Amino acid sequence: MKKLVLSALIASSLVFTGCFKDDDTPIIIEETTIINNNGGGTDDECPIVAITGAITEDTTWTNDNIYQLNQKVVVDNGATLTIQEGTIIKGSPGTGSLASALIIAKGAKINAVGTATQPIIFTSTSDNINCGETAGTNLDENDRGRWGGLLVLGNAPCSFAGEIVEAQIEGIPADDTFGLYGGTDAADNSGVIQYVSIRHGGALIGEGNEINGLTLGGVGNGTVINNIEIVANVDDGIEFFGGTVNASNLLVWAVGDDALDIDQAYSGTIDNAVVVLGEVSDHAFEIDGPEGSATGSFTLQNATIIGNTTTVNGEYADYRSNATGATNNIYAFGFKDTSDVELDNDGVATNYNNGDLTFGTWEIVLPTGVTDVTSIFANKAETVTVTGFGSTATAVSLGANTVGATTSELAWTYANTAGGLGF
Repeated sequence: MKKLVLSALIASSLVFTGCFKDDDTPIIIEETTIINNNGGGTDDECPIVAITGAITEDTTWTNDNIYQLNQKVVVDNGATLTIQEGTIIKGSPGTGSLASALIIAKGAKINAVGTATQPIIFTSTSDNINCGETAGTNLDENDRGRWGGLLVLGNAPCSFAGEIVEAQIEGIPADDTFGLYGGTDAADNSGVIQYVSIRHGGALIGEGNEINGLTLGGVGNGTVINNIEIVANVDDGIEFFGGTVNASNLLVWAVGDDALDIDQAYSGTIDNAVVVLGEVSDHAFEIDGPEGSATGSFTLQNATIIGNTTTVNGEYADYRSNATGATNNIYAFGFKDTSDVELDNDGVATNYNNGDLTFGTWEIVLPTGVTDVTSIFANKAETVTVTGFGSTATAVSLGANTVGATTSELAWTYANTAGGLGF
């Protein structure tokens, strides 16, 4: 374990104002040099830049610093935050109003473009990772809730109860106006997020209300999102609240709730995803539909989902609340004999019968004790019966799949190395 020793405080303060309430703290940037004893007798200096508040003008974070999020940092409307490849961002501990998070507000942009060899890493201040590294040594997939997460909010359509156009995002208190998302611009552009690893997040802000690893609220299809990894988040891995953004090459490992979660008539495409459930994980997929009259259909395709037989929950998928869309080319293995793919209620069962919710090829390695692959597909609707649910699924031997994710695209991830996935 590296020892961190405070060496010097470089006097450097910049103050900006933003969309915060009067009692909120403006952004304060302080460069603090720390000395890292790496165990080999060499001292490497890596400045820490502490950030709190609103970013109201174009700003760049570079990989020769570590950026420390103290409480909520908001990129305000009209500003762009650029994050250089290989940059490490650490969130401070805290719950409720003190929870740390990076929030890209409506009208703002993030330009976070890492590479396979130099991913951008969001993690906790308790992680001993240092500049130039892709992993620390003191945290693992069971260390959750050490900070908040990354939230991107846009102006794309969502389906809200009450037919409102915008709403407050989950994980941000209702009186913080920078938490609003939703609109009418399907092509809205919130920037670029590529080769980004988000670890050890999910801080609690209220009873039963944690921040997701990556929250996408009303994000439009002008936004580019690919090569994203979520590790050890308390709540969901990636949650899509409406919007039209497409996302590809995703990996979610050992989260405390659902890995990929869709809500409020999300209408984009999720392509090439790997889910690895941990011992406290719930569903690989949790799919909800519209909350208002506005409709939209998702596409979820080319995914490999890996179960966990020791988790209390650990389900394949749950389709709920009038979900509409297509789930195609799924390869699943490692689940319990009680795990299922579920139609949760009458509304979603009706959508299935009407062809508004469809299932393409699923290839499943049957758990011990399960002999019929169709028995994994369960209709839990109270009054609506369905026919053919599970008819597109076949049983396969481990490694004999013809569908699923192209896992080599995710060989760069921390989960591949630390989890021994063998990509």
